[in-house]
Amino acid sequence: MIPEFGHFALLLCLPMAVVMAIVPLMGVATNNFLWMQYASKLAGMLWLLLLFAFISLTHSFLISDFSVNLVALHSNTALPWYFKFSAVWGNHEGSLLLWVFILASWTLAVAVASRSIPLVMKARVLSVLAMISVGFLAFIIFTSNPFERSMLMTAVEGNDLNPLLQDIGLIIHPPMLYIGYVGFSVAFAFAIAALLEGRFDADWARWTRPWTNIAWAFLTVGIALGSWWAYYELGWGGWWFWDPVENASLMPWLAGAALVHSLSATEKRGVFKSWTILLALLAFSLSLLGTFLVRSGILVSVHAFASDPERGLFILAFLFVVIGGSLLLYAIRAPVMKGGTPYALVSRENFLLINNVFFSVALTVVLLGTLFPLISTALDLGSYSVGAPYFNAMFVPLGLLMVFVMGFAPFISWKKLSVLKSQFRSWSICLALAVILSLSVIRWLSHQYSVDFNYFALLIVGLSLWLILTTFAHALSRLTANDMTLQAFAQLSLSYYGMVIAHTGLAVMVFGIGLTSIYEAQKDVRMGVNDSVAIHSYRYQLRGIETVKAANYDATRAVVDVYHNVTDTGSHLITTLYPEKRFYRASRNVMTEAGIDASLTRDLYIALGEQLEPGTWAVRVHIKPFVRCIWLGALFVAIGAVLAVFDKRYARKRKAIETRPLTTLRNH
Repeated sequence: MIPEFGHFALLLCLPMAVVMAIVPLMGVATNNFLWMQYASKLAGMLWLLLLFAFISLTHSFLISDFSVNLVALHSNTALPWYFKFSAVWGNHEGSLLLWVFILASWTLAVAVASRSIPLVMKARVLSVLAMISVGFLAFIIFTSNPFERSMLMTAVEGNDLNPLLQDIGLIIHPPMLYIGYVGFSVAFAFAIAALLEGRFDADWARWTRPWTNIAWAFLTVGIALGSWWAYYELGWGGWWFWDPVENASLMPWLAGAALVHSLSATEKRGVFKSWTILLALLAFSLSLLGTFLVRSGILVSVHAFASDPERGLFILAFLFVVIGGSLLLYAIRAPVMKGGTPYALVSRENFLLINNVFFSVALTVVLLGTLFPLISTALDLGSYSVGAPYFNAMFVPLGLLMVFVMGFAPFISWKKLSVLKSQFRSWSICLALAVILSLSVIRWLSHQYSVDFNYFALLIVGLSLWLILTTFAHALSRLTANDMTLQAFAQLSLSYYGMVIAHTGLAVMVFGIGLTSIYEAQKDVRMGVNDSVAIHSYRYQLRGIETVKAANYDATRAVVDVYHNVTDTGSHLITTLYPEKRFYRASRNVMTEAGIDASLTRDLYIALGEQLEPGTWAVRVHIKPFVRCIWLGALFVAIGAVLAVFDKRYARKRKAIETRPLTTLRNH
């Protein structure tokens, strides 16, 4: 009966979301105080119902209730409990339920944590969020019911969870990604509310910015976790493949990055109002586009869920309503937005504008590369494939130029640049140090891996160090101006510290991406027991093959010793790796589990391929310098974004500012 109760709770959510979408707006139109207040109460009730529905579905998975079709198709009695738990969203229907539950959680958070926001604005924001909930709830209820009973009475042990998803990283990756995707709906709702009310002041930017930062931070972590999972789970040895579904997550991230910076300028200087509103609309629209790409069946990808054209048409129609309606409203209301105070050509405002241009051009590059093959196929213009060469050729120069410009940004003041000798001295010292340190790093790498000196690697390392050094130089200059006292540290805002950490994280990411892409080494070889292969100064030796039997799979495991060859002392054992080839009994799928010895400066990586003949296996070995810097840098970026949310100006208690006096509101 629990699935029926969960289904009933889900059905109740749709009319409740409809009421929540209509009543607060009617309250705003009629100045009805109580009707506007209903939005917060309905948000709490909607969240509770969706929580119950989600717990009901989770219970069915945990107890292996195969009378529920979703459980029979995507779980198995031999699965560990934590994989049964992640199986709840390891499928189309369950992932959508998680999506709409996260949307309800964001809505409740806005209702609870936005008490200082004027009631009219808050009512409009919650109403827009409810409208989005109506679309997703209708999609789930009419096309993707997760509580549908199974017609297969022969399901005894279950069909099993996709082996690709039977991984700890996939327990965390989808929820993090969804929280980021759905979180942009809050910025979208604030933008729509601002367009309806005609209010685009600094207060609006201050209300919107923390929600945007949190969503962008979660999306950053979600993308990084997906990259990490692909790196160690798929056995390819790569961390990013320009897969269309990967691009679908990158596009809202780029729009979100531009939005975070644009909100800063709107809040502090009242500029870029129209541009900020547009970015808020685009960030969530691109999240919906990613949903369409994953669930419409038009893409073939290890990330894609559904292949039902009916579902794809539903999402496409919803996408058209949301994007088309929001852009139409923007076109009507944008002319009333007035610009902020004037600023000089060389000013922080212009540097933020340049930053937004870089992000926007990069977004356009990814969008065109992702959609062009789909559009050309739909128009019967032929089949085209846009791969890594296009993206790298277009994206890399933009990224490096942006890193260079970011090094100057902290030193540039608002409104106009005050030219100081100390600034030129700081830039000169940072540039000299970046050149010296990057030369040292590249020479060390060339010696370590016995490769030629690489000038492109020198450029990447130099720009990464330039950004780190200039960021910390500016922080040091602000601290030394107050004699480096504890009070001086306290006077710098958390927003500023967040910027320092995020910019440092981006530099660390670029450092890792550049070095692992240029200096990684790979060999595909045939190996039998006691065979070895040398790659740079490391030697991989296959010591043996053993069989492993787990609860839900059988595995062939290789035992590989890795030696470091040192010319004057010979070679010495540094680690033993255990790559596996797993056979999942229920689904009868074969998966690769790489063996990795990780450190900050390099990863030693080995993947076991197919058995070529008795006693001989295909083996792929890698050395990946500084690959861990990619995910470490992403973590810094996310921490910086979250830290800025706790700035005291966002926690400051203010009286609600209504567009009309509260006394004019009627109580009914």
